[in-house]
Amino acid sequence: MEIIALMAIIGALIGWLTNVIAIKLLFRPIEPFRLPLLPFELQGLIPKRKSEIARSIGEVVEEELLSMEDVVGEIVGSIDKAAALEMIKGKVMTVVSEKMPAIIPSMFKGLILQNVEQMIDENGVEVMENMIQELGQKAIGSVDISKMVEDRILAYDLIKIEAIIIRIAKNELKHIEVLGGVLGFAIGVVQGLLVVFVFRG
Repeated sequence: MEIIALMAIIGALIGWLTNVIAIKLLFRPIEPFRLPLLPFELQGLIPKRKSEIARSIGEVVEEELLSMEDVVGEIVGSIDKAAALEMIKGKVMTVVSEKMPAIIPSMFKGLILQNVEQMIDENGVEVMENMIQELGQKAIGSVDISKMVEDRILAYDLIKIEAIIIRIAKNELKHIEVLGGVLGFAIGVVQGLLVVFVFRG
């Protein structure tokens, strides 16, 4: 029985330690490290694949979560068109009034301003909607959300990313470590039983 208990304990330690090292190797070493006498470099999975991870996350965000069309649609939908039109009309009327030559009689100025105001009231909503749509199309063509997300992730400090992931997934990572110990213990028991009952049998 001692051999079974010993192999179970050794198996549990090996399983636990293997998973602890595997979790550490997700993030460390951050910089490539060449192992002496070996023909390859050691680097954490996330640091090594950072650019691929950033590009994939950017693509997922744009394709599945937040496209530029969604952003423009949200902005356009949130605009109070009536209030915007009143503001534009006020600005236009002020500029027209200020820019008219002083030699124009007040009566004609009043008629001109009245015509300008009427034109804005009749066509302003359509003109504004066309302008918003045109600006939206330009924004969609010029803004690359995928690239923005990718650049932000690439610029983020890897040590901060590691701290965030560990903080968020602390319990899950601990369960993985414990599970390694449990599986190692079970494998150790099986090995001990084989040694006692098969090889010594």
